[in-house]
Amino acid sequence: MQNNPTNNSVNNFFIELGGLSRFTLQFFRELFRPPYEHKEFLRQAYQVGLNTLPLISITAFIMGLVLTLQSKPVMAEFGAESWLPGMVSVSIVREIGPVITALICAGKIGSGIGAELGSMRVTEQIDAMEVSGTNPVKYLVVTRVLATTFMIPILVFYADAISFYGSYLAVNLQDFLSLPLFMNLAFDPLHFYDLVPATIKTFFFGFAIGIIGCYKGYYAQNGTEGVGKAANSAVVISSLVIFIMDLIAVQLADLFNVFIR
Repeated sequence: MQNNPTNNSVNNFFIELGGLSRFTLQFFRELFRPPYEHKEFLRQAYQVGLNTLPLISITAFIMGLVLTLQSKPVMAEFGAESWLPGMVSVSIVREIGPVITALICAGKIGSGIGAELGSMRVTEQIDAMEVSGTNPVKYLVVTRVLATTFMIPILVFYADAISFYGSYLAVNLQDFLSLPLFMNLAFDPLHFYDLVPATIKTFFFGFAIGIIGCYKGYYAQNGTEGVGKAANSAVVISSLVIFIMDLIAVQLADLFNVFIR
């Protein structure tokens, strides 16, 4: 009797989902159990911000510049050029900024965490920590997941600011608009119910990037080949989860807007 590839894929999916869920529960158990690795958490947070800052800066600047240049002719056709800063700001704050920044971090940070922990697993460094009495989940996993959870929102705010500046320069390529007036037009259409859901979902993006990267690296197998697979699958799965989370967040944000209004 031959195995059905579809059934195997479904079984592997549920096995992976079960393993990730168990790993997540283990993370929360260790999160509230002392001792707390404050220094390692701060070191990981610094590394997360430092490693992604140049890439996010370039991407966010180009994102704001291109979005403005592409939208300006259409807005001019309808005589709504004054609405351009507001349209760009709402687009960036609500969706483009959080999602693009999270995808960049998934590729940069998620793969790095998967490769780092995968290397430690295949070289038996994690086994050595367990033998020596050190809790590898608390020291390696908890600190990295907390670092990504709290640093991704900060990086998103930074990316939004850089995108606004790129948009401001794009507007001034043909016309002159002072920076205070541009910022006034950009922030005028933004409301409380725009900022809150967009900020909350970035914490979930960061948590997903950290926990998936740690899970794939922590259970890497088959030597150096397994390290590469762990890094690659961490990026792919994190990116997919980010899109799914964003889809759910959009639906919840619509309900939140109806409730607020």
